[in-house]
Formats: sequence, C-alpha cells, structure tokens
Amino acid sequence: MPEQQNIEYKSSWHDDYLKWICGFANAQGGRIYIGKDDDGTAVGLDDSKNMMDSIPNKIKNNLGITAEVNLLQEADKQFIEIIVQPYSVPISLRGRYYYRSGSVKQELTGAALNEFLLKRAGHTWDDVVEEDASFEDIDEATIKKYLRKAGEAGRLPDIDGLSIPELLEKLRLTKNGKLKRAAIVLFGKDPGRFYPNTFVKIGKFEDDDFTIRFQELEDGNIIQVLDRVLRTLDYKFLIRNISFEGMNRVETLEYPVPALREMLLNALIHRNYMGAPTQIRVYNSKLTAWNHGTLPEGITLDKLTKSHSSYPRNPILAGACFLGGYIDSWGSGIMKIVNSCKAAGLPTPVMEEDGGGFIVKLFKDRFAEEELQKAGLNERQIKAVLHVKEKGKITNREYQTITSVARRWATVELTDLVKKNIFQNIGYGAGSYYELNAH
Repeated sequence: MPEQQNIEYKSSWHDDYLKWICGFANAQGGRIYIGKDDDGTAVGLDDSKNMMDSIPNKIKNNLGITAEVNLLQEADKQFIEIIVQPYSVPISLRGRYYYRSGSVKQELTGAALNEFLLKRAGHTWDDVVEEDASFEDIDEATIKKYLRKAGEAGRLPDIDGLSIPELLEKLRLTKNGKLKRAAIVLFGKDPGRFYPNTFVKIGKFEDDDFTIRFQELEDGNIIQVLDRVLRTLDYKFLIRNISFEGMNRVETLEYPVPALREMLLNALIHRNYMGAPTQIRVYNSKLTAWNHGTLPEGITLDKLTKSHSSYPRNPILAGACFLGGYIDSWGSGIMKIVNSCKAAGLPTPVMEEDGGGFIVKLFKDRFAEEELQKAGLNERQIKAVLHVKEKGKITNREYQTITSVARRWATVELTDLVKKNIFQNIGYGAGSYYELNAH
C-alpha cells in the first residue's frame, strides 16, 4: 500500500520523525511504520527491542502525548507501527507546531499558527473581542445601508427602534457590551487602524504576469469595500461591451457583475484577516481574485462546484452578512460565480489553492487556445479557430489549405466545430463560410 494522507513509511527511526507524529496529532491522526520502504514493503529493523522501549518515551517526553506502538512482522521482517490519535488541544514539539495536510507535514507559523491555536481553543478570529474598540468606531452610515439591504432580504425581523448596540448584540457582534472583530471589519469607520491588511489591492497586468500598468487600493469596512472595488473595476479596469436591443443601447461589463460581486464577497468574508490583503489582478484575457486562507476542513476543490455545506472561516461575520442579504448560507457563492459566467457565454471559472490562499480565475475569451484544448479540439481545429479570430471567417477551401487535409475531412471537422458551438455556418453552397458562434 503506498503512502497516504494518514500513513507514512520510514525504513529506520530518526528523532526528526517526532515532527510527523506531532503533525498527525494536530490533524486527523495517522500511522507511521518504521522498517518499511516507500512502497510499504517490510525491510526489517536491527534493534527493534530498544526502539520499542525508546520511541514511546520520546513521544511522551517531547510531545506530552501517548501513542500506540506495536511490533509487527511480515515475511520474517520486523517493523514497528505507531498509531497516533487526533488531539483536540494543540500539540507542540519543542515550541513548534506541525500539521499534516494531505501527504505533507507543514510547520505552522504566522497567520496559519494563530488561526490553528484559535480553532483549538474553540474560537474563530472574528469572534474575539477587540478590547481597544468602542461604539465610536462604528460607522452609522454603513449600519443604515446594511439595514436597507436586510429589509429587502427579509431575514432580520424585529429590528425597528433598536439602537446600534442593541442591533450589534442581536447580530452576535458584541460580547458583554464590547465589540468583536467581526463588527469592526463589517461596520468599522477605519478597520485598518486595528487590522492593517483589510484593504484590497487591484492591479492591471500584462499577460507576462510581472509587468504592471497601473494599480489602485481600496480600504474601509466590508460593505464599503464591496461597493468601492466594484465601482473601481467598472470605471478604471474593465471594458464595457456595447450592443443594441432594438433601438436601445445596452452596455455590459466584460465579466458579469454577479460573478464579480460573489467573488469579492467570498474573498472578503472568508479570508484570513491575520494574513495578506485581498488582491485582484486584471489581465487582457482574465481576472483573478486571491485571498489569504486555504479551504476549510471538509471542503475540497472538487466539492466547490457541487452542492455542499457551508464551512465559513469567520462564522460570526458570515452570519451577519447572511442576515443582511449579502450572501446565502448554504455554500452557494461559488456556484453563482460559475452559473453567471456560463449564462454570459464565458469559460468555466477556475478555483485553486495558491500560495497559502485561495484564488478564483475568470476568463473572458472562450476561444482562447487553452479553452479550445479543454473543449477537446484537435490542433487543426484550434488553428482554424485562431484563423477566424484574426480574419473573421473561414471557408471549407481555406480550412483545407491551412490544415493540409482533403475536402471531405475538412467538412467533418468543420461540422464538429458547429456541433460544439464554436462555429456557425453562414450561407449555402460555394459561397458558405464559418464564423465564431458568440452565443
């Protein structure tokens, strides 16, 4: 059996493997086999008796925990099995904390360590009281805007006549009359005074991913930043496509506003506020939004575009945003991004864990070469599509010329492009040609 998330094979014992045991204890538990190679085949041990005495003591003395240590045998080869149970309290090795994520042992430091320790203590970052804050730090205009939105959503009854302290208590944003961190980032006059990385960076980049043409920075509370970032993207970063419906001129952004809004809300609400600021990059052919904080336990990338339960990193903050009508509570934000892009005829967005955070990528050109490859087009068909993008159309004869195939095979591949909604056939007979299908 190969190594897995909860299984490690080691041919011999080294004290450094206490880090793996620490990582298992802080995660979902696991097993380490001493005396097996990477394929799980027993290779034997030279001094198994002494190791059976020393390993349990080293685990207890260095980690303060116990583990089940067994001496086993396979094909006349002895090996040791160490079974580590998960612990609800944080386990450290010489003051350092390790965590098993996938098949990798990670040392937790900085923001990741703070989040881990809070979680083990039964807290989340947003639920902690901000001792230095007072109700004077709450922006009344933002409260009024929130209440108008909440009234439209109908999720926050019995709020007429409530004072700001009473409203925040109802939203679980205070404790014993003191503001929680969630109240500051959602309604604060200046959240950056308390938490320096609450702003959003927006940059216009060349496709080389390094050359930046210009950039903007938007700060404020979540409700303010949501409006400011969307407005800045509209005015300074994105192109408006113009079309006509009858006599009416219609202008639409190159990316659907619902997708941009959900992408930004996900970043602002579910980010790790102890980490780096949210970053939006705009390119000629795509837009990305990155926020600090990997996916929570229980959610994997393949679950994101399916129906799944919600596991918010900041549940107090997410709960207030739900009651205010800003988000739904059932983990549907990602599906809204996907579906709005699909309705706009854009490629399927890509979601990835990246650099200790999570990134969403929107693409505006479904005829880009990488999108055509994902659609299953062969090299000749891709060449023909790129030709039409440049020239505007292609005939059967031109297809034959640029791909070096016979007329019959050109007809087969052009017909396939029509079936895949890449091309549309214009006209009949000798004068017919093919254009890109924009729908």
